[in-house]
Formats: sequence, structure tokens, C-alpha cells
Amino acid sequence: MTQPTFDATTSAEEVVDGLDLTGKTYLVTGCNSGLGYETARVLGARGARLIGLARTRDKAAQALAKLGVAGDAVACDLGDLDSVRAAVDAVRQLAPLDALIANAGIMALPELQQIQGFEAQFYVNHMGHFVLVTGLLDRLTDAGRVVMLSSGAHRYAKAGLELDNLSGERDYDPWRMYGRSKLANILFARSLAARFGASGRTAVALHPGVIETNLGRHVPNKEAMYERLKHMLKTVGQGAATQVYAAVHPAMAGVTGVYLSDCAVAETLPEGQDDALAAALWERSEAIAAGASA
Repeated sequence: MTQPTFDATTSAEEVVDGLDLTGKTYLVTGCNSGLGYETARVLGARGARLIGLARTRDKAAQALAKLGVAGDAVACDLGDLDSVRAAVDAVRQLAPLDALIANAGIMALPELQQIQGFEAQFYVNHMGHFVLVTGLLDRLTDAGRVVMLSSGAHRYAKAGLELDNLSGERDYDPWRMYGRSKLANILFARSLAARFGASGRTAVALHPGVIETNLGRHVPNKEAMYERLKHMLKTVGQGAATQVYAAVHPAMAGVTGVYLSDCAVAETLPEGQDDALAAALWERSEAIAAGASA
């Protein structure tokens, strides 16, 4: 088909215009607010079934009910790997997944917070999704897609992944640690793409843009930040467009291992294309999931 001419102004609704998603099932983490909520709304309006994940089942169920979309609500606290594994078990009982959209996250915690000895942004944004996605790989359809929400803020990871500083205790900085977690999302998608090979399954990471959502709740004086960035602000509908494009659009069939921004392939930091670093992250993530210490 002809490559669509989508850009930064495209909305998620425009991405799915004319598509019939009846019979498709999509998993979305963080379905109860922001980009996840908009993604669930748009996909559901096109006939898709949603598996909505939020920190509690009630939050997920309320979101799906408010949207009036067909779906299943599942509790998944990404900061608690036992909760993530319980979510994996629950999702495994449901329909195969046409795409898994790893949308949820936390950003710019002003002070160091740790979970099981690991810096919280790395743990929630990367480890929670690592355990969720790897636990559901065999539930993807033959052409199933994994969509990792990263960020242009991965460029704040000036020291790279800092695999020797996963506790975050060395020179903690809110944005550097957020950037590290977003770089991890990119490298995780890259590793998945390599493992999928020519199977027909795909994995991509993406930058949704700058959107004023609940993600910014931890940023001190967030109003000033958004005012400073108002020249590049997107609406929630525009912010959800790239992840919807990656998850469902026919033009993305077979496209894998790339990083997207504004519904188009974009460049990452050199570290985002480092296969050896991606392999080291995967190995360390498996160890953490198995109970290793920071």
C-alpha cells in the first residue's frame, strides 16, 4: 500500500481512519489515563478488543467501562514483579495478542527512589515491561507487534545505561535516570526484533512527543516546563498517534527494530543502536528478574 503521509500533527483517530480492527486484540499498559486511555479509546472505536492494564484492576475496569469498549481489565503494578507475573498469568488465559503496547511509565522522580534496591524509573519503565513482555511472547499472533514507549528524553542518558549504577545512588539526577530508562526501552525493542528475526513478529520503540499528561506529575513546577515547551506540545490525540500507527497500521507490517517519532523512522543516540549493549541489558534484566541484587 502507499506509505501514509502522517506527521507530528496527525491524531490517533486519523491513523486508524478506514481500518476495521474487529477480531483483533491489543494489550495496553496504563490504559486508565493519558496516552494509554486515548489508545484504548481509538482502537476500541474501530472494533478491537482491549486488554487494559493498570495498577489496580478497578482502575483498568473503570477506564474500559467509561470508554464503552469491549475488553478485559487486569491489574499490573509495574513496580512489583510479582504483580507483573500475576498479570502475565491472567493475560495468558485471554485471546492471543495482535500487539502489546508498553505505554505506562513514570518520569523525573525529583529524589532517588528505589525498588528492591534498584532506581525506580529503571525498574518500573524497563524491568516491569521486560517481565511482562517476555512472559507473553508466545501469546503474540504470528504477525504480533511489540510497541515500546520510549522518549526523545533517552538523549538525557549522558552516561549511557550505567549498568554499574542501577541503584541510582551515584550522582542521582531525575532526568538522566529517566533518560536511562527510556534508552533501555529502545534497546529492549532492538533485542526483541533480533530474536524475532524473520518470524513475522516485530518490535519497535518510539517517541510520542511532548504531551501534558499525568506522566509529568512528579516534575517540580511542571507548568513552567510545559510553558517552556509549548512550541512543541502535542494534544493527547496527537501523542497517541505514533504508538497506534506502530501497533495497527498496515504500513508497519514487517517493520521491526526501528525507532519512530511522528509516525516515521527516526534516529536515536548511538547507544540506542548498540547491539552489544542491548545484549548486556537483556542478560542483566534476566538476572534481576531472577532475583539478583543491584
